Amino acid sequence: MKILLVAINAKYIHSNLAVYCLKKYSKEYDNNIEIAEYTINQQMEFILQDIYKRKADVVAFSCYIWNIEYVTAIIKDLKKIMKNSDIWVGGPEVSYRATSFLEEYKEVKGVMIGEGERSFNRLTKEYVEGTKDFSNIKGVVYRDGEELKATPCEELLDLSDVPFPYDDLDKFKNKIIYYESSRGCPYSCSYCLSSIDKKLRFRNLDLVKSELKIFIDHKIPQVKFVDRTFNCNKKHAMEIWRFINDNDNGVTNFHFEISADIIDEEELALFKTMRPGLIQLEIGVQTTNPVTIKEIDRNMNLDKLRYVVEKINSFKNIHQHLDLIAGLPYEDYDSFVKSFNDVYAMHPEQLQLGFLKVLSGAKMERKAEEYGLVYTTLPPYEVLTTKWLDYDRVLELKTIENMVEIYYNSRQFTNALAWLENQFETPFKMFEGIGKYYELHKLNEVKHNRIQMYEILLEYVKSVCEDYKVFEELLKLDVYLRENIKSRPAFAGDNHKEELRDYYHEYRSEGKNIHIELFNINIRKWIDNRTIEQTEQVVMFDYREKDPITLWCRLNYLADKII
Repeated sequence: MKILLVAINAKYIHSNLAVYCLKKYSKEYDNNIEIAEYTINQQMEFILQDIYKRKADVVAFSCYIWNIEYVTAIIKDLKKIMKNSDIWVGGPEVSYRATSFLEEYKEVKGVMIGEGERSFNRLTKEYVEGTKDFSNIKGVVYRDGEELKATPCEELLDLSDVPFPYDDLDKFKNKIIYYESSRGCPYSCSYCLSSIDKKLRFRNLDLVKSELKIFIDHKIPQVKFVDRTFNCNKKHAMEIWRFINDNDNGVTNFHFEISADIIDEEELALFKTMRPGLIQLEIGVQTTNPVTIKEIDRNMNLDKLRYVVEKINSFKNIHQHLDLIAGLPYEDYDSFVKSFNDVYAMHPEQLQLGFLKVLSGAKMERKAEEYGLVYTTLPPYEVLTTKWLDYDRVLELKTIENMVEIYYNSRQFTNALAWLENQFETPFKMFEGIGKYYELHKLNEVKHNRIQMYEILLEYVKSVCEDYKVFEELLKLDVYLRENIKSRPAFAGDNHKEELRDYYHEYRSEGKNIHIELFNINIRKWIDNRTIEQTEQVVMFDYREKDPITLWCRLNYLADKII
């Protein structure tokens, strides 16, 4: 008897924690269980063929919003060529609509609901022992002939009883490791499925520390905690943060999703001591509209959140990722613009502008009619219109999202954007202007390389600003801070070979790891306090190491004036 657990991930660098937890929890059946991981970027035909070649008696798919279309398409063809194999599914995308899913997809034998370790273990037992009496398994909806039957929900696990899933870390080379130290969420955000599981459970801290030490000892590049609100229990969070700080290997980065407005001064003091790049924080702001915040059942102190984000920014050692959601109730276009400008003013390293997903099982789905929510039929069930936001406005925000991804979240235009912001009434207006330029020149229809995106931004600024010379210098600065390029971009102008010859001669042993450039502005002053002083300055860009937060190379100021 062979059972195949199938994960179809969004990217190659991702791994699927769920299937590894399922297999490890059923370790007594280890020889009967195999894992197959793919990505949505692979051809469906290849995935279908590979699953078929593995000759499993049972194929179980892990289902999420990003892969459900792939899964359902593969299931239909898989049953045609594996008629005697049973197909099961589980995961958040099917747990809350198990019956309707089975009614639509006759090829599927059953759905595992909720957290699946125990359910999968008992399912495996039934297949291995040949009894196939699914009525003995809690937490499943299954097909019995033409009838669909459901069993009572499985009791929630003690999280410390789930075995460590990563036996062989070599399998995860060049991949992100996902780890959970808690399950459940204390909050009730109406758009989120995590709010459904109100029983918050924590993994034993001694166990957590011993497992994190394994990652640290193996120098895993990044570990992402999947805890929905990692810091909801301060003692638990502080123990882990102290541990990774005390055992820092200089390489591993840890990612946490947190609620910033409950961070206190003790936690901030600890953050300040951390190596740059040791941790990164994802913070869901979603909106700054107080009416919307209340309506979506969020409990958020916006002033405290702003204080914490700005305080952490001042440490210059932690990457912060702030999220906004467009399409929430009572948020019209003007309200969202304000939310955007409010969050942008906090200067996170990443500003994620997303759109509301109306998920099966979430409170938002039940209130869709009340809010006038119209959303896509297919995943990711993204909002098209609301009572407060029509589709024309949604399309405008889509353009802003694209511009923010290219010019802000890439962190390749930091200095140029800082200057450009001052030429507009608000940051939103700046991105709106860039977006309109893209649409006017049909630039969204073509894929551009990184140097072309610098050139496009310069051409836009030339079209709206008479005096753009300082901007041009700052754009050149941004290029060399991030790009160790061979070919000089056209807008960088003459490289002053004669004037810089002595400097190149002095540092020639550095080879391709350095670039020496002459600027007509005082780079040091601009970097330090964002004010411009006109002066010629020789700068060496040293690419042997980069700042883990800004991703800039090291700067050496060789001379203030050369003429």
